[in-house]
Amino acid sequence: MIEIKNLHKSFDGQPVLQGVNLSVPKGKVTVILGPSGSGKTVLMRHIIGLLRPDRGEVMVDGVDIHRLPSEKLNAFRRRFGMVFQNAALFDSMNVYENIAFPLMEHTNWSPQKIAEVVREKLTLLGLEGIEKKTPSELSGGMRKRVGLARAIALEPQIILYDEPTTGLDPIMAESVDLMILDMEEKLKITSVVISHDMHSAFRIADQVAMLFGGKIIECSSPKEFVKSSIPQVREFIKKGEWQS
Repeated sequence: MIEIKNLHKSFDGQPVLQGVNLSVPKGKVTVILGPSGSGKTVLMRHIIGLLRPDRGEVMVDGVDIHRLPSEKLNAFRRRFGMVFQNAALFDSMNVYENIAFPLMEHTNWSPQKIAEVVREKLTLLGLEGIEKKTPSELSGGMRKRVGLARAIALEPQIILYDEPTTGLDPIMAESVDLMILDMEEKLKITSVVISHDMHSAFRIADQVAMLFGGKIIECSSPKEFVKSSIPQVREFIKKGEWQS
C-alpha cells in the first residue's frame, strides 16, 4: 500500500532521514518505533505529503505523491485519516460536530446524509449517546475514540496514528490498541502507527520497523523483532526506552 524508497530529508543542513526504505502492506498494522528525535514524525509527514523529500519517493497505492500538483495532492489526502497524539478535537465543538467537520468541509452531502454517517461511526466505535458532550467531558481514551471516528468519517484507505497510547494508563492504552485492531478487522484499513511504546507495538503490529540514525534498521514481525541481532535494536529493547 505504501512504498518508501531511499527517503532523505535535512533541516538547516542537519540530516534527519538518511535513506529510509520501508514497505507497508495493505490491510495490515505497521508500527514504526524509535527513540525520541529519531525522525518518526518527520517520516509520517512525508507519508501524508505534508513535507517534500530532498531525495527519494513515497509511493501510495502506486502513486508517487510528491510528484502530484498541490490540488491533486489535496484530493489524494482524502485516502488518509489521521489520529493525533492528543486527539486534536475542537474544544468549541461537541462530539457530533467534531466528527461531522470533515464531512462538511470535503463533501456537499445533505445534513441528513452527514447525520447518518456520524451515527454510523459513533456506533462502530461504541460511542452512542455522547453526541452532545464536549471534549472536556470525555476521558483520554474516549477522546481518542472520537478522534478515530472523525478520522474514518471519509472512509480512508489508510490511517496514521501519532503516538496513540501516550499519556494513557495501561488499561486505557490496551483499550486503544484493541480499537486499532478492531478497525483493521472491520474496515480492512491499512494502519501506520508511530510509537515508542513497545508493549503496544507487540499487541497490535503485523510488522515492526525501527527508525534509527535516519534509516530503518530493522523491519520484521514482533516475534522476529525481539530476536534481532542488531545492536541498536537490542539496546532499545534492553533499556526500555519505549517507556520514556
